[in-house]
Amino acid sequence: MDGLQILPLAITMMVGPQIISAIIFVTTPRAVQVSLGFLVGIALATTAGVAVMMGLAAALDNVVDFGDPSDNGSVGHIIQYVLVALLAAAALKNWIKRESVEPPKWLGTLMNADPRKAFKVGLMVILVMPSDLVIMMTVGVNLIHSHASFVAALPFIGLTILVAALPLLIRMLFGHHAEGAMPKIRDWTNTHSWLVNIIVCVVFIILILA
Repeated sequence: MDGLQILPLAITMMVGPQIISAIIFVTTPRAVQVSLGFLVGIALATTAGVAVMMGLAAALDNVVDFGDPSDNGSVGHIIQYVLVALLAAAALKNWIKRESVEPPKWLGTLMNADPRKAFKVGLMVILVMPSDLVIMMTVGVNLIHSHASFVAALPFIGLTILVAALPLLIRMLFGHHAEGAMPKIRDWTNTHSWLVNIIVCVVFIILILA
């Protein structure tokens, strides 16, 4: 991957409880204020997360040379393949337990969230979600492997925020039509959380291996 190829990973950053949270927030009475608090949390968490992962990747590169980015057998690529294997295992686990998988219980508390709580949720859904940590580590390893600076991560961070903002933007653009559709989308994603998780893992694997 190069700097442009990591951009699609921003989509997988928000698929799962992350985008479900964003959808729930736009169905609350204070949709705009709460959603903005959520987006600030997403922006801060993603920026800090990528910076930390790039730092860890740089430290690891000093210990074990990542090698030539054009060499598919280089250490840098092997690390990314290991991350892919972790996501494949997660997808398999979700499939095996699909009958019993339920969305996180905390999602049910978000209808009464204020902007401060939404901000905390924005931080949490990025910094404590294993899939997002794996994605940010992949981005960090890729950028260090390619000898890129943190500036190269800014489009990835910006696109992640944009994806998080889509439910709010749709509500603002389509008004009452969106207000009627959002609860249905929210309920579907809640009842099919196992499928959403598998889609995240599969898309991520395809993006890395491609």
